Amino acid sequence: MTITLHHGDLPARPEGLSSIAVDTEAMGLVKGRDRLCLVQLSSGDGTAELVQVAVGQREAPNLSAIMADPAVEKLFHFARFDMALIAATFGVMPAPVYCTKIASKLARTYTDRHGLKDLSRELVGEELSKREQSSDWGAPHLTDAQKAYAASDVLHLHRIRAALDAILAREARAELAARIFAFLPTRVELDLVGWPDTDIFAHS
Repeated sequence: MTITLHHGDLPARPEGLSSIAVDTEAMGLVKGRDRLCLVQLSSGDGTAELVQVAVGQREAPNLSAIMADPAVEKLFHFARFDMALIAATFGVMPAPVYCTKIASKLARTYTDRHGLKDLSRELVGEELSKREQSSDWGAPHLTDAQKAYAASDVLHLHRIRAALDAILAREARAELAARIFAFLPTRVELDLVGWPDTDIFAHS
């Protein structure tokens, strides 16, 4: 495993990508209050690129170019949260996207355990530690433990996605999943403009 930490942006936009795993770390879980602190990326080759976001930073051209590139699929776990953070911070909505949490809920109907730790253990045999999950991600200097934790959230997403895709295909739910993923940017936009908890399709 190779982890590289960058400050502010990627030094260059990687070429030849077709998909990239993405995760974020923030000061908390409340949209509009808690700022984006870190963006993690992995192309699935055992390496992870970490981009530390400064207080008040609103531009990251190379990172934003990847998020907006229609030829690069972005793999998330709980995409709705990460996409909103990225869009609110840099003004770019990630697309196209794939969400392993949504895929798991569609595919693994035999369980209600859809966390990344559960998926990693069951589908690819990797044990993830969540020890650093609640640490201070806004600190100017991240510890080695924080960096290792952040990287672990993206290093296995490609293999998890492949395992979930096999179940979705077997259960004839792959096309439904694809349509849900295509709708995610709209769902995130609703979150950002004031409808985070309202079922806008409901009768009342």
